[in-house]
Amino acid sequence: MAQWARRPYADDHPQEQEAPLSGAPWSDPDHGDTGAEGEPAGAGAGRRRGRGSRRAGGQTGGSSFPSRAGREEPPQDPAERARAICLRLLTGTARTRSQLAEALRKREIPDEVADEVLTRFEEVGLIDDEKFADAWVESRHHGRGLARRALARELRTKGVDAAVVDEAVAKLDPDQEERTARALVDRKLRSTRGLDRDRRLRRLAGMLARKGYGEGLALRVVRQALEEEGEDVEAHFWDD
Repeated sequence: MAQWARRPYADDHPQEQEAPLSGAPWSDPDHGDTGAEGEPAGAGAGRRRGRGSRRAGGQTGGSSFPSRAGREEPPQDPAERARAICLRLLTGTARTRSQLAEALRKREIPDEVADEVLTRFEEVGLIDDEKFADAWVESRHHGRGLARRALARELRTKGVDAAVVDEAVAKLDPDQEERTARALVDRKLRSTRGLDRDRRLRRLAGMLARKGYGEGLALRVVRQALEEEGEDVEAHFWDD
């Protein structure tokens, strides 16, 4: 038994030298009252206590991985951080310069560094507010049926310059806008059947108003749709 106590643990089981620190790493329930390789339980326990003592005294024999608490990461260059943040945010979706600038401010990137990085991204075409606005108008009009007024409001909330917004929404053809309004009304007509005439008028026109259509266009489109269904629509139905 004394011979076992003198033999280094690592020589017996080199693969167990980096046992996990959590839990009870020295227990071996598969051997019952017998130590490793059929040794008496006392011999194994003595050897394990010796290993634990070396660990407690700072000797080698624990995990070979260095402690994270004992090392410090070198400070990352702010410009590198800014570029990494912007590239991550631009992955899979376009962003405006204003959106990216706000993200950099939240991550405490200095303003002068952020401005330099964003300008460089514009120069290489990774940021393009004009293309963003054009794509937004196209997508949101055909996908959600939004009119110019609602589209302009959304673009302004994303920090797009007013002149760029005006130019983008002006590209939406008025005839296309009216056709989209009529398609929205036709889709909603069935759900209003059974209501009285004035309620149908208000509900349909209100739906168009929420999507940014002007009152004149909304009322005209709704009246035409209801008249085609045989409704007798009065000229001044909007008054309370």
